[in-house]
Amino acid sequence: MTNSRIAAVDVGNDSLKAIFGKIDHEINLPNVIARDIEDRPVIGIEELDSKNPLDGIHIRVHSPALKENNAIYRVGNLATKSDNASELDPGSSKSEEDQTLVMLFTALALDAVREDNAADFKKSGNVVDASYMLGTGLPLREVKEGKDSGYRSKLMGSVHQVEFLITPKYQGLKVNIKFDEVKVYPEGFAAFINLVMDNQLNIINKDLIDKRILIQDIGGLSTDIAVIKDRNVDDDKAQGFNLGVSESLEAIREEIRSKHGIELDSRRDVVEIITRKNNRNHIMVKGSRTSVHDITDRILLDLAKKQYRLLRNVWQKNSQTEICYFVGGGSIVLKDYIKTLNNNLDGFNIDFFEDEKESIWMMANAYYKLIADFSRRLNKDKQEKKPVKSN
Repeated sequence: MTNSRIAAVDVGNDSLKAIFGKIDHEINLPNVIARDIEDRPVIGIEELDSKNPLDGIHIRVHSPALKENNAIYRVGNLATKSDNASELDPGSSKSEEDQTLVMLFTALALDAVREDNAADFKKSGNVVDASYMLGTGLPLREVKEGKDSGYRSKLMGSVHQVEFLITPKYQGLKVNIKFDEVKVYPEGFAAFINLVMDNQLNIINKDLIDKRILIQDIGGLSTDIAVIKDRNVDDDKAQGFNLGVSESLEAIREEIRSKHGIELDSRRDVVEIITRKNNRNHIMVKGSRTSVHDITDRILLDLAKKQYRLLRNVWQKNSQTEICYFVGGGSIVLKDYIKTLNNNLDGFNIDFFEDEKESIWMMANAYYKLIADFSRRLNKDKQEKKPVKSN
């Protein structure tokens, strides 16, 4: 008999963040995949077992949920080094892309094959049967369009298989994934839950609970602005926009390539250059530290102005708003630009999370709180419905 393990997975446009079990395992992978062939060359094959599996994810994915079934992929760090690497395109729907599912299944399979989880799942030979209770989310726009139910039904009721091909430590293992439950939350609502509640869903931020607040979640491909009042997300007023940071990151990457001849592996490399503590907005060109400030400032200021316009428009329609919180990976990239614009223009009451990890992991943490609470309540109901044994 297999147990159902809790999984909270945020397939962000820049990277996947996942939390498992009793917060006993976390995974963070670049959201990059590359179609591949089976016999990819491996340098130092004899050292395969000593390498980090996350740096060499090479898999075949079989699932009725996929448009392209049985395809082989490089995933994450390995995919960033491929010529045919694929990142999610602006304008695409997260719920309808194979890439979202490939990333999700990869994270679950990586969790399932860990030795620490051997007691949780049934293993026969090289096959692991893993059951999960999944909490995940979609952009508000997609939830409003009803795409969450289609996404959930793709996952439920089927077995999804990940076969590790030339992957350090896990080569030859197959994982059969099935879901006992899938909860798909709107991302803005999840951000609110994370702001006001702890892992047991106790209220930790009493100051916020009855305030009228906005939460502007800037992602790679989209921006959600949740409108919170009376402790609820106002679905009618909440808005989702097809505006994220990916296009701007891609433009920076392209301009660095054409101006300096430097090829960056992925958008994540661009984010690292923009946000790191030391030598921010600098790259190495032929061994010399070179500023790319002119490129990043121009492109990111233009995006910040568009984001600020969204804030202004939503605030005007919700004039009694008391504060807006900026969350998500995109808000870290744009923080300084938005603050400067706000100081020079409207002077709205806005706030950012100074802890970048907290902001980046906010959605995964929220999904974890929600799915863990659902699991607790389910177990409690089962206990209460158990028949009492008579002597």
